[in-house]
Amino acid sequence: MESLGEKLKNARSEKGLSFDQISRETNISIRYLEALESENFAIFPGEPYIIGFLKNYGAYLDLDVQKVISLYRALRIQEQPVPVEQLLKSPPRIPGFIIPLVIILIALGLGGWGIMSLIKNRQSNPVASAPVVRASAEYMMEGTNMEKRMYKNDSVLIPIGNETYKLELYNLGEAVTIRTPGGSEVLDLSQEVNIDLNSDGIPELRITVADFAKNKVEMGALLHFYLAEPSTFAGGAVETEQPPISYSSNTVSAASTTIIPASISAYPFTMQINFQGYCMFRWEILNERDRRDRNQRYFQRSEVLDIQAQNGIRIWASNAQTARIQVIGGGRTIPVDIGSAGEVVVADIRWVRDEENRYRLILIRLETGS
Repeated sequence: MESLGEKLKNARSEKGLSFDQISRETNISIRYLEALESENFAIFPGEPYIIGFLKNYGAYLDLDVQKVISLYRALRIQEQPVPVEQLLKSPPRIPGFIIPLVIILIALGLGGWGIMSLIKNRQSNPVASAPVVRASAEYMMEGTNMEKRMYKNDSVLIPIGNETYKLELYNLGEAVTIRTPGGSEVLDLSQEVNIDLNSDGIPELRITVADFAKNKVEMGALLHFYLAEPSTFAGGAVETEQPPISYSSNTVSAASTTIIPASISAYPFTMQINFQGYCMFRWEILNERDRRDRNQRYFQRSEVLDIQAQNGIRIWASNAQTARIQVIGGGRTIPVDIGSAGEVVVADIRWVRDEENRYRLILIRLETGS
C-alpha cells in the first residue's frame, strides 16, 4: 500500500512540479514540503501545523484531502509503542467500595475548586461585566482626502472656504448611515456618494465605504473622504437611464488606468477572473437597469468567475494577487492588474466619457489596504 510520503511525492512527480513552484503558490516553506514527503514530522511546531499543511498540499495536488489526513493519522498510530508488558499483567484487585469513594472525592474537589475560582475572578475583575462605553470622537479633515475608521456617533469636520461643515456617522446596521448638512446618506460596502455641502447644486465631497461588516457596531466603518474641485464630480450622480459617468481628463489620468482606449461608444464587456488561491471576492453591477444586489463569495484556487456588464462593475478582493483578471470586449482580451499579494482592493472597472465626448474603459482604484 502506498505510504503518505509516497502518495504526495508521486502526485507531485506526475504533475511535473518542483518544490520551488509549489512553495511560491501555496506559501508553504520548502523544508516543510520536503518533510511531509519524507514523513519527518519532528520539525513541525505542532500537530495543527502538520494537519494544516497536509490539507493545503493535498488540495494543491488534487488529492482526496480526507484520505491524506487518514493516512497521516494511521501512520501516527503505528508509531506509538505497544505496551505489551502492561497487557500481560493481571488487573489489580480493588475493593468494590473504593471506586465510588474516589468518584465522590473527585466531585467534591472539583466543586470546591470551581467555587474558589469564581470568588477569585470576582475579586480580581469587579467590573468585568460592565459594558465599555466609548466616547464619540470628532475629526478635522486636512488636505484633499482623509481615511478614518469611524464608529457610531463619531463626526468629521469638512472645511470649505470660510465655512466648516459637520458630518456624523449616525448608524451602523445593515448599512452605514451618515448625516450630512443636506440629509442622511445610506451606503453599503464599497459604495460611494457625492455630497453637496453648501447647497449650491455642485458636490464638493465624495465618501467611500472601504470596510464595513453588517450589524457589527464594534468594528465601525473605514471611510474615505475625497475633497475636490467641482469638475471632479462632473454630472453628479448617474441615473440608470443616463450615459456613463463623465470625468474631466485630469481626474481620470490621476486616479485610474485605461483598459480600453477611446471609443465612440460604450459597449458591453465581460470581466473574467481566474483565482490563483483563496480569495474573498465581492462584485456589483453599476448603473444598469438589471442591477443586482452586491454578490459575495469565497473562491478557491482554479475557480473561474465571468461577469457581464454594460456600464461598469465594482469589485472588492481580499487578496488582490490571487484574482487574475482579464477584460473581454470589442474583440479584444486585455489582462488587468489590480494589486499585489495580500493587498485588499476596492475598485471600479467602468466606462467614462472624456472632454472630447469619447468613451474609455478604465480601472479606478477606490481604496486599498494591507
